[in-house]
Amino acid sequence: MPTNEQRVLTGSHFMNGDTACAEGALAAGCLYFGGYPITPSTEIAERLAHRLPAVGGAYVQMEDELGSIVSVIGAAWGGVRAMTATSGPGFSLMAESIGLAAMTETPCVIVNVMRGGPSTGLPTLVAQADVMQARWGTHGDIQAIALAPASCQEMFDLTLRAFNLADRFRNPVFVLADEAIGHLTERVVIPAESEIKRVPRRAAVLTPGEPFEPFRADETTLIPPMPLPGVGFGAHITSLTHDERGYPATDAVTHDRLVRRLSDKIALFSDEITQVEAVGLDDADVAVVTYGSTARTAKRAVTLARQAGIRAGILRLISIWPFPDAEIAALSARMKSIVVAELNLGQVRLEVERVARVPVFGAHHAGGALMPPEIILESIKEAARHGDGNRSRSTPSRPLAAV
Repeated sequence: MPTNEQRVLTGSHFMNGDTACAEGALAAGCLYFGGYPITPSTEIAERLAHRLPAVGGAYVQMEDELGSIVSVIGAAWGGVRAMTATSGPGFSLMAESIGLAAMTETPCVIVNVMRGGPSTGLPTLVAQADVMQARWGTHGDIQAIALAPASCQEMFDLTLRAFNLADRFRNPVFVLADEAIGHLTERVVIPAESEIKRVPRRAAVLTPGEPFEPFRADETTLIPPMPLPGVGFGAHITSLTHDERGYPATDAVTHDRLVRRLSDKIALFSDEITQVEAVGLDDADVAVVTYGSTARTAKRAVTLARQAGIRAGILRLISIWPFPDAEIAALSARMKSIVVAELNLGQVRLEVERVARVPVFGAHHAGGALMPPEIILESIKEAARHGDGNRSRSTPSRPLAAV
């Protein structure tokens, strides 16, 4: 039974990013967490293990990440907002069932606090190398929604937004944090509950005398309303290609129609999902595209560049997937060159090169520590020198101690 503990801890707090993520979930109305401890996301589970039962929710530590994500899918179909949190190795184990969530159009939130990989890699150290895994980690032509917080405040705000997007689009939504943000401690302001916007999932309605089709979507949103449990719905849910009734229909026509809808229901509304922040771009010649913790050091690099007479600015990706093609194209039309700064060997850079029509330069490192501003500054200087060329270039990885 719930205690007198508040669901929403309104006020100003000093907390780390993982704790802020947990509080964002509670503010969103999350009532179920199924997970397995893994550094550097464990503090999310620890917080919710204490807080959820106290507000009438449930925390279940599963036997592994495979069980975790499947339990989250079950809880979502049970009518509650549900989530899990993990890091790279656990994210890999969840991949098959993330595909199940996409195919069954199950709204849920999956937080990945990224660390150095592949495999066990660097369990306690930062990286940003799971970006493409979030987009392509499960098989099939589906779209991903992924948000990338750059502060503890955004760990709260974007977790809340992730639940709203999950219910809005009936889709799994990723919060792609990184270790530095998860373990950073700073001020987080939690608004009053009356000020928190929750977007409920669109509930299906039973029409007497008519058969219920749980995957019948309207032509405008392409998103079917979701049946609520315990009120008379009979819904067949399967991971197989299915028709509007939810029953298997393993033919090419049905499959193409279904998969196109699963993709289009997100792609057609990418403008609604996309969120970016522009800093100092009004007069810039060189733009730094970045996200997460790297965006914080990129601000220092841009300051140093301007002190050196280079007009640089930042386009921070708050949402990564769907990729902000229109924003990058518009940026490309105004800049002489673009630098992509990220703690991997060029994952988002590939997407920027796909869209941009100006030279793209990279500031990359495989991870293990925050990227020093000097590495990004070197790429900004190179971009400024060669901005009228037509080649993409990359600042080589180097020992961070050499900077």
